[in-house]
Amino acid sequence: MLPPVLVAVIAVRHRSVLAEGVRHLGTAGWPWLLAAAGATCLTWVAAACTRQGAVVERLPRRRLLAVQFAAGAANHLLPTGLGASAVNLRFMTVCGLPLARSSAALALYLLAESAGRLVLLGALLVAFPGALRLGTLLPEGALVPLLAAVAAVLLGAVGALAAVRRLRTAALSFLRTALGEARAVHTRPARALALWGGSLAFPALQAAGLVLTGRALGLPVPPAHMALAYLAATVAVALVPTPGGLGSVEAALVVALVAVGGPAAVATSVVLAYRIITVWLPLLPGALTLGALVRLKVV
Repeated sequence: MLPPVLVAVIAVRHRSVLAEGVRHLGTAGWPWLLAAAGATCLTWVAAACTRQGAVVERLPRRRLLAVQFAAGAANHLLPTGLGASAVNLRFMTVCGLPLARSSAALALYLLAESAGRLVLLGALLVAFPGALRLGTLLPEGALVPLLAAVAAVLLGAVGALAAVRRLRTAALSFLRTALGEARAVHTRPARALALWGGSLAFPALQAAGLVLTGRALGLPVPPAHMALAYLAATVAVALVPTPGGLGSVEAALVVALVAVGGPAAVATSVVLAYRIITVWLPLLPGALTLGALVRLKVV
């Protein structure tokens, strides 16, 4: 709960910029916003393709798509994507996949989605090297402590595996299952295409939603730079354990859009509109869908 509290403090300190951003929402172009909503809907299709590509067995298509929509609501109850992972894990086990293979498929999905996001970010950084500087996304002097914290977490995980035999045995068993599942998936071209195509399409559609929202509100930033700002911001906050990225994503997106040349007030209004479209509007329908899927024992 700490990141949302810190974001709330920052919002109060910069309430004039926030208020100006809210007022600017009234100038939005609705056709662009509708296009952004369409891109958001397509992200659920991309997620369903990636989930199907992570397993050899054919999953029920309509149920799989409904589960991705419902998983978005569950994602706002638990931190760092655990809600969506739990819903999809339950769905795969209900479909008859053993728990070990379902967990391996979930890990493969997360790996592919992260790789797709990093590939797109790297491609945009190469194409537009001067559009964004890493230092603009982090407070001065924060990079070294951040790297030290990541290194400490990795060393702690390695130490725990080395010291606890039962944990090491379980980790090795899971790794063998995951590698076997990955090999089986990549022997079928259709599954590999769905896995990696969906993993690239998912962040690309998310970035397109932000670009379309920026166009709706007249943000004076090139579309490619807006996409770069989105990918950089989401990668930067990936390790912040807030439910659905609430607070942390908004703050990072505003900072990133300002870093690529956007005015603070307009960038704030773009982020507010984007999060309304992608988070708040689908939240209640997604929660109702999740409840229906639970009642029908789909998950």
